[in-house]
Amino acid sequence: MIKGSLPALVTPFTNGQLDLDTLKKLVEWHVDQGTHGFVPVGTTGESPTLSHSEHDLVVATVIEASAGRLPVVAGAGSNNTAETVRLVKAAKAAGATAALVVTPYYNKPIQRGLIEHYTQAADCGLPIIIYNIPGRSIVDMTPETMGELAKHEMIAGVKDSTGDVGRVLAQRITCGTDFIQVSGEDAQALGHRAMGGMGCISVTANVAPKLCAEFQNAMSDGDFATALEYQDRLMPLHQAIFTEPGLVGAKYGMSLLGLCSDEVRSPLTGLEDSTKEKVRAAMVHAGLLN
Repeated sequence: MIKGSLPALVTPFTNGQLDLDTLKKLVEWHVDQGTHGFVPVGTTGESPTLSHSEHDLVVATVIEASAGRLPVVAGAGSNNTAETVRLVKAAKAAGATAALVVTPYYNKPIQRGLIEHYTQAADCGLPIIIYNIPGRSIVDMTPETMGELAKHEMIAGVKDSTGDVGRVLAQRITCGTDFIQVSGEDAQALGHRAMGGMGCISVTANVAPKLCAEFQNAMSDGDFATALEYQDRLMPLHQAIFTEPGLVGAKYGMSLLGLCSDEVRSPLTGLEDSTKEKVRAAMVHAGLLN
C-alpha cells in the first residue's frame, strides 16, 4: 500500500556524477528512520537534468537497495507520451511498485489529451500515480477527468500539488474512496490527511524522515493532536527548505547531517547564505541539530 511518509528522494552527486554508494546508504537510513516508501527521480531527484540512462540507473539502484522492504514509486513523467511510456516500461522492468507520472508540462494538453496520455502510460501494466501540479505544468487535471482515468485498473491514485485540500473530497466523489490520494505539499499534509488523504510525497522527509514518518503514523492512529505537535516542529523547516528550490534546501540540510553533499546540477545553484541560516535554524527548532 502506498501511504504515509514517502520521501521524494534527492539524487546525490559527487563532482557532477551520480553517487550511487551514497544513494544506497540513504535508502538504508530511511528504512531505519521509519520511512514508508520511496519516490526516486521526481523533480526533487533532479530528473530534468538526468540523462535517460542515469534516470533508469537511479530507479534500479533504489529498488535493489530497498530489496522489497518498502514500495518504490518511480518517477516516470514527461511531456512526451512516447517517452513517458518508455520510462514506465523501464520502471516496471526494474521492479517498481508504481510509476509517478506528471501532467504534461509546457505543451498544455486539454483534458482529452490527458486521458490519452495517461491511458497509454497505464496500458504498460504498472500502477500509475497521477502527479497533478498545475503550478509547474500549467495543466490542471479536473476531478471529473481523474474520475474517468480512475476506471482504468492501472491508475491507482494521485499526488496532489494543487494547493487545494478540498480536491481530496471532490476526488473521493469522482474516483472512489479507495483511490490513493497523497499530498505533494509538506505544509498541507495535515489538512490533506484530515480530508481523507493517505500520506505525503515529501521533500522535508529527506532531512527529517523520522519526524515525518511519526507525523504520518499519528494521523494513521487518528491522533491529530499529536500530529499537530509534529507539524509545529516541522513547519519552519518546510518553509526554510522552500525558500529557494526545495531540493536545494533539502540537500543542504542533509549535508549538515553528513548524509550527502549539497551539490546540485545547473541551472540550479547552491543556497544563498541567508537561506542556509534559515535551514539551519529550522533544523535546530525541529531538534535535528543542536
